[in-house]
Amino acid sequence: MPELTTDTAESMTHAEERQAQRDAWRAIAAIFLVSGFTLSSWISRIPTITDKLDLRTGHVGTALMALAAGAIVAFPMTGRFVDTLGSARTLQIFGLIMVCMLPVIGLAPSLLILIPILFVFGAGNGGLDVSMNAQGVTVEKFAGRNIMNSLHGFFSIGTFAGAMLGAGAATLDIPPFAHFLVVTAIGLTVLWRVRPWLQPDPPETKEKEPAPAFALPPRPIWLLGGLAICVSMSEGAMADWSGLYLHEYLGTTAGFAALGFASFSVFMLIGRFTGDRMVALFGAARMVRSGAILAAIGLGIAVLINEPAAMLAGFGAVGLGLSVAYPLVFSAAGNHPTLSPGRAVAGVATLGYAGFLAGPPLLGWLAEPTSLRVVMAVIVCLAGLTAILAPAVRITAKEG
Repeated sequence: MPELTTDTAESMTHAEERQAQRDAWRAIAAIFLVSGFTLSSWISRIPTITDKLDLRTGHVGTALMALAAGAIVAFPMTGRFVDTLGSARTLQIFGLIMVCMLPVIGLAPSLLILIPILFVFGAGNGGLDVSMNAQGVTVEKFAGRNIMNSLHGFFSIGTFAGAMLGAGAATLDIPPFAHFLVVTAIGLTVLWRVRPWLQPDPPETKEKEPAPAFALPPRPIWLLGGLAICVSMSEGAMADWSGLYLHEYLGTTAGFAALGFASFSVFMLIGRFTGDRMVALFGAARMVRSGAILAAIGLGIAVLINEPAAMLAGFGAVGLGLSVAYPLVFSAAGNHPTLSPGRAVAGVATLGYAGFLAGPPLLGWLAEPTSLRVVMAVIVCLAGLTAILAPAVRITAKEG
């Protein structure tokens, strides 16, 4: 009888541990979803706010640059906060900033007021981006399995849900402030409910000094940063140029052109929700390399055929092929053997975000004297470079 009692106690302990791991995964997945939901809610109402404030295209560009500047400023600061306060507390701070600033955007009476509001909103977004990825790494260690791809999949689901809600609000002519209040209420509720299940960071520190408030990305993650730039430039190009390629270069209808980014997004979502199991089976570096090769070959063949249906398949190949790369960059950074998680994650986030912002305009300038077909060829080259840089993700602890 005593042996049965001991076994029962042990089984209960294992059951409780598994439940705690599930709760931690659900908590950080909810944070990723809220981040995407909040960001896309703002994006979905840009046309309404543009009309309300009578903004020209240049004004909108300035406003968007303010948001980007806020994020870039927040990245290295967040790295220090993660190292000193922990990723759980840091994501709560920046999550509150992001979701609470959203309704304030809807109240802005002019561009002059909108710019600083978007700067703070962008800082909240950037800080949450770094800290939630750092918390994701912590939960990976706690759960003992790969989860980062599925977390980024939940971010994608959040962006889709936010876009759909925004489209509905715009159709019903609901003012952005009222729409954003609803989004903020949802975000605050989630942030409050998941607090008990967010995980403390491991007690061991990997640097004697925490990350400085402002610094260039450290040298040990430059290869990871290069990988992040290649992937983020490719993703940004798909978002900005896939539809235009179909509509302007191949002469499809606007409705068919919209399927370009949809194909990319759907296959990326599929890849992210199946990626964790595949990484566990084949390893991070092999998955990044094989996926990048798939993206390069798929898009390369599509560009050679240069027909609308072939291009849709090529865009899908890029989405599926690159789906695991960006999440695995964050996982590798958070498990770096010589850098603190905060500093490493902030460093790759800075470089990746810079690539996402700078890539599409640079490719647009390239297309001006050449053609959009050349832009697609550059994306093929970026996918090839991603395959070459794939071994950089081996520094994650799971690759040993």
